[in-house]
Amino acid sequence: MRPAGCSVVALLAVLVLAACGSGSDEGASSTRSTSPASSSAAPTTTPSNVPSTPPAAPATTPPSAPETPDRTATAPPPGAPAAEPARWRPAARTTWQYQLSGTLDLTVPADVYDVDWQETSAAQVRQLHDAGRRVVCYLNAGAYEEWRPDAGDYPAAVLGAPLDGWPGERWLDIRRTDVLLPIIAARMDVCRDKGFDAVEPDNVDGYANDSGFPLGAQDQLDFNRAVARLAHERGLAVGLKNDVEQAAALEPSFDFAVNEECLAYDECDAYAPFVRAGKAVLHVEYEQPTPEQCARASAIGVNSIVKELDLGPGLRSC
Repeated sequence: MRPAGCSVVALLAVLVLAACGSGSDEGASSTRSTSPASSSAAPTTTPSNVPSTPPAAPATTPPSAPETPDRTATAPPPGAPAAEPARWRPAARTTWQYQLSGTLDLTVPADVYDVDWQETSAAQVRQLHDAGRRVVCYLNAGAYEEWRPDAGDYPAAVLGAPLDGWPGERWLDIRRTDVLLPIIAARMDVCRDKGFDAVEPDNVDGYANDSGFPLGAQDQLDFNRAVARLAHERGLAVGLKNDVEQAAALEPSFDFAVNEECLAYDECDAYAPFVRAGKAVLHVEYEQPTPEQCARASAIGVNSIVKELDLGPGLRSC
């Protein structure tokens, strides 16, 4: 499009040319086209102080709005559970010590210690950490123990049949998670505050025992998974204790397993899902197995030790 005002300039040029002679080479040398699109238009002379086309307006960039940090990649959607803290878990192949009675022996050359939540002090946990050990916090999740400081928190309605061979212990009604989970959570808080790395909730197979309650397999799965969540919420690894029949179903919820006497009962193969997932199986026998049995346990991938039933400091290898 031609700029406005060029017609006036052209008229002045014509008048000048008429006065000076239309065929003058000098006049022709001072002309320039104002319409590059039309080669047939009459040449015009543009005064040096009048631009043939108006200068382009300087480009202006509107001020950018302040950046808003993109939180969509880090913030969970509304209502989503908070991310769990990072946690340790034992190596698939490891050594371990299991002691729940007697004076705690801190000198056993084992990678992992499994010790009592109440009797083990924060200072002892620090000593083990300083020696390069990891420490698992034993607590009873599925049975009542009359000597514990929180024994009074269990109402009579959740106390079931006595555990055979363990005086002062009774099975619990694991369906009553409204009662039991807060007690277990408080114990796990103690474990976390003392610096433990993991928890071992015991007696999580009441459905397979004479508990005094009509517990089903699904009741046990629900309870065990809820207990595992409590541990993970506190940044603690959690081990599945026994409950061999449900090991495959529960493997995704647990970080390792603790088994008693899978050689004696010929059930070590049940932990294949843990082994395949690269999760440790900490295994204890209370009678010395044969060398052939120990070789078989090692081939399966479990980490075997031999202890006395009272789980004192003494330790033998398989």
